Amino acid sequence: MNPYPIGLILTGRRVLVVGGGAVATRRIPALLEAGADVVVVSTGLTPALRGLADAGRLTWIPRRFESSDVDGAWLVHVAVDDPEAAAEVSAAAEARRVFCVRADDRHAATAWTPAVTRHGRVTVAVTAGGQPRRAMAVRDAIRALLAGGPEATVGEHRRGTVALVGGGPGDPELITVKGRRLLAAADVVVADRLAPGLLLDELRPEVELVDASKVPYGPGRAQEEINRLLVEHALAGRFVVRLKGGDPFVFGRGGEEVLACTRAGVPVVVVPGVTSAVAAPAAAGIPVTHRGVAHELIVVSGHVAPDDPASLVDWAAVARLRGTLCVLMGLKNLDAIVAALLAHGRAPDTPVAMIQEGTTTRQRVVRATLATIVAAADDVRPPAVMVVGDVVSALED
Repeated sequence: MNPYPIGLILTGRRVLVVGGGAVATRRIPALLEAGADVVVVSTGLTPALRGLADAGRLTWIPRRFESSDVDGAWLVHVAVDDPEAAAEVSAAAEARRVFCVRADDRHAATAWTPAVTRHGRVTVAVTAGGQPRRAMAVRDAIRALLAGGPEATVGEHRRGTVALVGGGPGDPELITVKGRRLLAAADVVVADRLAPGLLLDELRPEVELVDASKVPYGPGRAQEEINRLLVEHALAGRFVVRLKGGDPFVFGRGGEEVLACTRAGVPVVVVPGVTSAVAAPAAAGIPVTHRGVAHELIVVSGHVAPDDPASLVDWAAVARLRGTLCVLMGLKNLDAIVAALLAHGRAPDTPVAMIQEGTTTRQRVVRATLATIVAAADDVRPPAVMVVGDVVSALED
């Protein structure tokens, strides 16, 4: 087959994905980034996809596929490994003259997903006659040229190693060069929900993707299970990348994973990442420090309420500070956090900003004061960073 290359404009157009497993988890972020109206038909979803569904980013129909599901779709992705079920979807798409991608059998498909690399606004897609390995090799060579030099691969001495890679705050281009290089060489990738989804779309087809998403206050793997998976895969001789959002050591539980690996005799490489505590405000035009405005910055976790005995934050001391306060994972306890800051002396008219999904194309910024932020942020959804201090308005004219 000699496919005709084309770029699809999917903004606002329905794309049907049949299947809610690892393949769908890898493919859907790129569809969402393209602006597609994604509908997933599956009896179950990975935690990462469940998080997208709960956030309203995609529509989930929790049942088996029916041929009428193809009605109105511009493109169909089959992300199941059952040949009979996949053939049923293909037949329904063919009857309606809708292009269909088959993850299980490219020869039975009417469209292929290429090996993709992105560099700024440049997107390179390689099909290589339907040979995934060759397409990936060509893609990687082009990516190296776009990045300005050759990318080294991970040598055999890294087999049996775990790399904790900070994926950054959401924009896939904010992962470090080293982090991206190690991700390209991974045998197994254990990814969080907050890890940039588009990076998963660039993995080699043989890479095993483990969805370790921990949806806030929802279903997810226990940390002990994640630790076990990292150790198990490394001891089996694989190069494992633990892809995390932000920085592994900024409220990312990376320290626990390092301890689990070292106790099992597994070498660990830590690749720092850009933390959302600084990047999300910056993307919103808020410098966390500014000459003559703030000479101090404190970052706290708000996942435990201030009045909870388990809280390790000295909220009275935090409230007395005159600099910048950044609160991560504080949306659920926003009322209690605001009440604690006011009760301990922070001024009600202190500027506050809430940045939702900072650095991504879905970024949203809500500005208010400490006295009004609870009402103003009523419809803000996680992940969100709260910034308290005069820096919020420092760059406003």
